[in-house]
This record gives sequence, structure tokens and C-alpha cells, in this order.
Amino acid sequence: MIDPKSVTRAPVQWPDAVRIIRSIHPPFDLFEDIADPGDWPLLIAAEQKTNPRLMDSIGNLDLVPPERRVSGPGASYLMAPFTHVSTDRPSRFSDGRFGVFYAGRAFEVALFETIHHHGNFMAATDEAPGWTSQFREIVLDIDASLHDLRGADKAFAPLRDPDEYSSAQALGGALHAGKSDGIVFPSTRFSSGECAGLFYPDLAANPRQGRHLDYHWNGARVDYYRDAGSGEVWRVG
Repeated sequence: MIDPKSVTRAPVQWPDAVRIIRSIHPPFDLFEDIADPGDWPLLIAAEQKTNPRLMDSIGNLDLVPPERRVSGPGASYLMAPFTHVSTDRPSRFSDGRFGVFYAGRAFEVALFETIHHHGNFMAATDEAPGWTSQFREIVLDIDASLHDLRGADKAFAPLRDPDEYSSAQALGGALHAGKSDGIVFPSTRFSSGECAGLFYPDLAANPRQGRHLDYHWNGARVDYYRDAGSGEVWRVG
């Protein structure tokens, strides 16, 4: 594994970064409506007495340090990746024991990253061709000092493997344990694109709803995407 101490940090200031998520679950109002995150544990405890399914919506709040929780408009988009984690859902820089908030520097980066993962799911479950799933575009601002894997160092090559994540997960786990704020890295799905993997929700701000998107599965890959609002359709190159 790469020595985490050998990875330097870089300032990352990306206005209008993009994250694309499934539209299955709406934002949870607790994060939106209660200004002081310090009040959340008591409110959750009270609500659980009458709403036993509450924790399914909130997730495990203990995974986010109180001083790093966020509230206000759009806060659910920032909190959810950290409160809903599972070793059944690992990612490039996490084995699933902690959350990572992934975003692309531009829309195309987020689009191709999600198309790749959605295509893998559709193939694995042998889905029939057609328009599938609804996704929503979240636009946000990132301002953080992140460990930088964008350089030409050959030691970074295993961390960029398009399909094998063990090296990246080992480094991500070590950095997270060392209180890193996250990682900035080149996209493996969109040439010249850049991604950020944030380890805490307070490193992003001003999340706002963008477009709703649909992806078309042709039985082998995602070949089109559609803006659900305008109805416009684009071919995926």
C-alpha cells in the first residue's frame, strides 16, 4: 500500500461540482428543517417512540461527528452518504465501513461515473432493455484540502484501476483513520475529468436540485440519457 504520508494535499475549490444520485428516496426533513445539529439526537429519540421506521430514513447518525454535521436546505443530500453505509456497498475508497461523498468537477464526469455503475447493476441483474431508473443531479460547491492523486506518480496507478478497488480502499481507509478530509483523483470513466471523494459532509455547501435524468439500457450498456424535464435525449459516446 502507498504510504499515506507520501500523498500531499491540495486545495480544491470547485463551484458547481456535480453529484448524480438515484431519485428513489426523497430528502429527510430533519436535516433540512432543524438548524442546530446538536438538537438532532434528542429529536430522533423522541420521534422513535411513535415512528419506528425513522432510522431507516436517517441512517446511523453516529457515523458523523457532531461538529461535522450539516443542516439547512439540501442538507440531506450531504448527510445521506455518511449515515447510510454498508459493507455490502463498498466504493473505490471505502470498504463500506465509512461513507464517502463522491462528486465530479463537471456534469459529464458525474454522468459517466454513474452510467458505468448503473450499467454494471443492469448487467448483473439481467435487466430487459428500456428506459430505466430516475436520477437527480445535485449541484454543489466544494471547498476543501484533499489528498491529491492526480499526479503522474506511477505508484498511483493501482489506485486508478477501473475495476479493482482493493489498493484504493486500503489507502482510503488509512487516510480516513488519519482524519483526512478526503481525496481528489482523476476520473476513470471520463477522460481528463476529476472527482472528489469527501470524508465529511461539511466540506460541501449550497447543494441544490438540478435536472432529473433517465438512462436507457440497451441490454448491454447505457446508450442514451434523457433530461426528464425537457424530454431531450442524448447519445452516450
